[in-house]
Amino acid sequence: MSVMVVRKKVTRKWEKLPGRNTFCCDGRVMMARQKGIFYLTLFLILGTCTLFFAFECRYLAVQLSPAIPVFAAMLFLFSMATLLRTSFSDPGVIPRALPDEAAFIEMEIEATNGAVPQGQRPPPRIKNFQINNQIVKLKYCYTCKIFRPPRASHCSICDNCVERFDHHCPWVGNCVGKRNYRYFYLFILSLSLLTIYVFAFNIVYVALKSLKIGFLETLKETPGTVLEVLICFFTLWSVVGLTGFHTFLVALNQTTNEDIKGSWTGKNRVQNPYSHGNIVKNCCEVLCGPLPPSVLDRRGILPLEESGSRPPSTQETSSSLLPQSPASTEHMNSNEMAEDTSIPEEMPPPEPPEPPQEASEAEK
Repeated sequence: MSVMVVRKKVTRKWEKLPGRNTFCCDGRVMMARQKGIFYLTLFLILGTCTLFFAFECRYLAVQLSPAIPVFAAMLFLFSMATLLRTSFSDPGVIPRALPDEAAFIEMEIEATNGAVPQGQRPPPRIKNFQINNQIVKLKYCYTCKIFRPPRASHCSICDNCVERFDHHCPWVGNCVGKRNYRYFYLFILSLSLLTIYVFAFNIVYVALKSLKIGFLETLKETPGTVLEVLICFFTLWSVVGLTGFHTFLVALNQTTNEDIKGSWTGKNRVQNPYSHGNIVKNCCEVLCGPLPPSVLDRRGILPLEESGSRPPSTQETSSSLLPQSPASTEHMNSNEMAEDTSIPEEMPPPEPPEPPQEASEAEK
């Protein structure tokens, strides 16, 4: 007898997460909703490198060295890997407070501030936290209903609080925070080297071809090379400048958000409590420190109560986790078969018919 098993749809946590992020691959990929400039980044890198490998690399490998395309391929693969790692990962989003937690925080704030007279502005919701013998203010987020950790900030584009928030980068289609900053830095560093590399060897290619057929004839025969030179020339300054700026921030153990706001260089001249006072130590902490796990649990399964269906009983959960062999399925008793296959209860047997009246009269 065949047993039909009905599988219920599982609701994962990423389907119910607030904010303006988009998810792909069952929650494994997390990005911002505005991804148009990210696709432009992919197009520029892939298009320029495809032209370089298709035309210039073959000529340069024969004329100069076969190591030229090999090194270019290594830079290209490393740049693409770090770009995708930055774009598809959780930057360090902090979960919002649950209703019970938010109510408890509101009670704490009211107990601390007391009753505010009508018409007066309530005091700012700030907590003082000490780091390296220095007071740091923890600000309250009215959207997420939490006191943000140190260095965290709320991204207005993704509508989430991000731990160690640096900035929102449309070129990678994601926020840059604690969990993907090192990959972002490695991406712009490798992209700078790749841009310089392609630009330089395009100039070498044009020079070698010009010695044989002339400069104007070379430009007419290689329009792809001209396009590559133009893209690299205009990209070079912005990418190299951005890499230099973030190298400066890494050496100081500072974020772009803190630099723009002047958190450690303002009028008070407050020293950065997160800096070790040593460039090597700061670089090791930012780029080589332990990577914290994501606290979102995107692929976790929501309880059926929250997803809008009946929660499973303990018996159903334990039976679903235990593997069943075919022999045990065949020897299930009638009650278990009725529960598993959802067969309605059997009707009681009909009552025996009454004896005919003729037989009863004969007996009398």
